[in-house]
Amino acid sequence: MSNTALPRLAPRRASWAFMRPSPAHWIALGFGSGLAPKAPGTVGSLWAWAAYLLLDPFLSPLAWGCIIAVGTLVGLWACTRTAQDLGVPDPGAVVWDEVLAVWLILWLCMPMGPLGQTAAFVLFRLFDALKPGPVGWADRLFKCEAGDPITWRQGLGILIDDFVAAGCTLVLMALWRFGSGFGY
Repeated sequence: MSNTALPRLAPRRASWAFMRPSPAHWIALGFGSGLAPKAPGTVGSLWAWAAYLLLDPFLSPLAWGCIIAVGTLVGLWACTRTAQDLGVPDPGAVVWDEVLAVWLILWLCMPMGPLGQTAAFVLFRLFDALKPGPVGWADRLFKCEAGDPITWRQGLGILIDDFVAAGCTLVLMALWRFGSGFGY
């Protein structure tokens, strides 16, 4: 066993008690939004949308870019560590990937009104949940075999399919913006 891979633990459930002692768990579980009993990815995405709207008046576009870049690096560590501690390669409760993807979409599409924001949210959730084409490819690219240790590769896999889903959303949002006379 290499020093970068931990043996796979028996799967655990994410909970407030699991999250409490570890900053990695707080981040990966979207500050608790990933603990939603149903549709944690959607709840994490909604949390990200609300957080963006609350923070955006105080942050410059450059600051958002830095937050997303640093959040990705920190997220690689947090998502990997949390997956290892849960004993699951891509736990549903890990929603930091959705948070970063929603922030990326809003950062690149704003300003836009409630209709545009809702469309972006719905498109992202559809791409993330259904995993068509390139999103499914990205999701499969980093899957580990049953029993393999969970490494940084799975942490990257947790993040990458959501970034691809965000990219697909951005393409459709751009087509809508330019096809409808520069507005949404």
